[in-house]
Amino acid sequence: MAADPGRVVLLTTSHRVAPGLLSWPAWQALRAADRVLCADGAHPQLPYLREAGTAVDEAAPTAEELVDACAGGRTVVVVATGEGEPALTDGLARLAGSGRVRMPELELLPASYDLPGARLLDLVQVMDRIRAECPWSSRQTHRGLAKYGIEEAYELVEAIEEGDRDELREELGDVLLQVVFHARIAQEDPDAPFSIDDVAGGIVAKLIHRHPHVFGDETASTPEEVKEHWLRTKAVEKRRESVTDGIPLAQPGLALAAKLASRVRTAGLRVPLPQAPGIGYELLALAARAEADGVDPEAALRAAARAYRDAVRAAEGVAK
Repeated sequence: MAADPGRVVLLTTSHRVAPGLLSWPAWQALRAADRVLCADGAHPQLPYLREAGTAVDEAAPTAEELVDACAGGRTVVVVATGEGEPALTDGLARLAGSGRVRMPELELLPASYDLPGARLLDLVQVMDRIRAECPWSSRQTHRGLAKYGIEEAYELVEAIEEGDRDELREELGDVLLQVVFHARIAQEDPDAPFSIDDVAGGIVAKLIHRHPHVFGDETASTPEEVKEHWLRTKAVEKRRESVTDGIPLAQPGLALAAKLASRVRTAGLRVPLPQAPGIGYELLALAARAEADGVDPEAALRAAARAYRDAVRAAEGVAK
């Protein structure tokens, strides 16, 4: 009877999870192993494994050496490096394909894995390094970056309206970069510093508080009821005296007019539009009418402007 070829367990971990926080199956495999190997002596998991009583040998065996180490029914756990040991797994695949070697059982065991949003940790780390080492980024201020925030927001809107999924993903990343960049700069403020965790914590608390129909005892079955909850809670938080408080007056004119009309309508106020000669008052009336009909006047005008652009290019004989 041929000897038991044994078992290889390739243990993968995520650097985005605190070292030492491994799954129960991973700890079971480590404790039952005849040998534990790791090619990276600086692997962040090693101090915790050794503290738990698991002996780890710093070694980078070839596929043949690993198969030999498993011979006789032994179990060898390989703690994978960040790259996932591609050379080793490729070598094992070649051995298995040769048909000349009786291969040990091979198991891929995720010991820790990323939760949704884990890549945001990478972004924070990359931004931290760029802020510290890049000659341009290290000198930026909130005020200096402000124009980029506006540009990226408009590019995001354009990607949404164009329906380009690849562009949408990229522009969302650019907007997210602005948030992380400003938060990183804010950490350095000598008087009132805050971090990206403070930013995230603040919006989490706000979302929970303003969604009592999700996280509390209130109910809302329509979007209109949700909006009423939001505005009522927001008014209490901000202690606003007017429904117009908090509306940024520097936003584009059509958007500003529509926002004012929306606040007035939602509050149930009856405020006639001001009447006076001039295109501005005509545009105000159009924006209010669009908002009442559920149309975003800014988006509608942009769509019409794009159609006009296409007509101009067609008249010029330029490809669309």
